[in-house]
Amino acid sequence: MGIGRDSRHKHYKTGGRSKTSIKKRKYEMGRPATPCKLGAKRVRSVRCRGGNMKYRALRLDAGNYAWGSENVTKKVRILDVVYNATSNELVRTKTLLKNTVVQIDAHPFMQWYLKKYGVDVGKKKKAAAKEEKQEEEQKRSKHVIAKQKARAAKTKLDNTLEEQFQSGRLLACIASRPGQCGRADGYVLEGEELVFYKKKLEKKKKN
Repeated sequence: MGIGRDSRHKHYKTGGRSKTSIKKRKYEMGRPATPCKLGAKRVRSVRCRGGNMKYRALRLDAGNYAWGSENVTKKVRILDVVYNATSNELVRTKTLLKNTVVQIDAHPFMQWYLKKYGVDVGKKKKAAAKEEKQEEEQKRSKHVIAKQKARAAKTKLDNTLEEQFQSGRLLACIASRPGQCGRADGYVLEGEELVFYKKKLEKKKKN
C-alpha cells in the first residue's frame, strides 16, 4: 500500500466517508522515518515533488563545525552523542538530529589556535611547555613570534573551553538537518549555552 499524504481517505467532520474516485498519486507519497546514526558516511538521494532532491543521511561521522568567537570553521570527526532534549533513547542509539549535543575532535581547532596565536591549548603546562616553546621559537622567525604574541594579548580563552581542549573533545551542537541535507554541521558550544548543557549532563550522570 505505501504511505500516503493525501486527505481523500479521511472521514468528514460529521463522520461520513468520502468516495475515492482516484488512485494514489506519486506526488502524495510519504516515506518512513530514517534517523541518521553515528557511523561511516552513507547518504541516499531522494527525489521529491517538483523534481527537487533531498539527501537522506543514514550514517555520518564528520561535519563542519564553527567556533563562533574565533570566527573559524573546521571539518572535524563526530566522536559521540551526549545529549538530546527529546529523548535519552536517541542518545543511547547515537542518533544525529538537529540540536543534538555531540562530542567532536578538538585537534583541528588546537592546530589552528597554535598556528594563529602560538599557544598550544590543552597541552602540558609549566616546565614541559617551556621546553616545547623554546624548540618552536627556534623554528619560527622573530616577526612571526611577535605577531602571534600581539594576537594572544588581545584574546582570552574561556576556562571551560580550555578544560575541554585538554581532554581533546569539544561539546558542539548540530545546526543542520541530516535527514534533509545529508550533513551534520554545527557550532562549538560556548559561554552560557555551554554552562547550561554542562549542568544538564552532570544532572544526567547523577541520575
